[in-house]
Amino acid sequence: MRPKEKRLTHAQPLFGGARLDFMLKPGHPLVRLAAAIDWDGLVEAFGPLYAEKQGRPGIPIRTMAGLVMLQHALGLSDEAVVEQWPDQVYWQFFCGEEFFQHELPVDYSQLSRWRKRIGREGVERLLKASIDAGLRTKTVSPKQMQVVVDTTVQPKAIEHPTDARLYRKVLHALLWVGRKTGTKLRQSHSDLAKIAFLKHGRHMKAKQFNRAAKEHKKLKIYAGRVQRDLERKLSDAG
Repeated sequence: MRPKEKRLTHAQPLFGGARLDFMLKPGHPLVRLAAAIDWDGLVEAFGPLYAEKQGRPGIPIRTMAGLVMLQHALGLSDEAVVEQWPDQVYWQFFCGEEFFQHELPVDYSQLSRWRKRIGREGVERLLKASIDAGLRTKTVSPKQMQVVVDTTVQPKAIEHPTDARLYRKVLHALLWVGRKTGTKLRQSHSDLAKIAFLKHGRHMKAKQFNRAAKEHKKLKIYAGRVQRDLERKLSDAG
């Protein structure tokens, strides 16, 4: 569902809230950049990518766009820019917050999904908007315009080195050693490890961590059994 954008109220909070514009230096680069960027134009451009009335309300477009801009400008990962955001008052102001926020703005996984939503052209539009604003306000120089192209909107076959994946790789490596040396193992556990690995991934995605831990333990046990069996037989053969 299309998000509702935040608007400045210029109201004084009754219960201890801190207005960011009272805390910040007007001449800070991020304050000047925030004033120079056409946020309404970005909202108008990306708004049609959301359903008007279906689903839960999305995160404000300025929040997401600001996080992506900060990430590219500072060379941070999705996790880093989200985790550091509550400690950075200038970042919060840049992303459209009026009062200081203590909580994380989004889950870091939402950044990659949002980049996929706006596509490569959308990411390039954000970078162009931030660069143009930086040049107009003289907060960046042309020498600093070494832009690294973000390709996270393109499908990639990246395997992250989780413990479960590493245990499965260890098992495959041990089986390869067994084949190379002509060692006949009592049991390969290859099929069982494949099932356990798939279940582990499904449970982790569903946040069923106890079930995932059981499958993780199975993978460790399978790799350990094959390792001990291989060591015994190679020792006897030697």
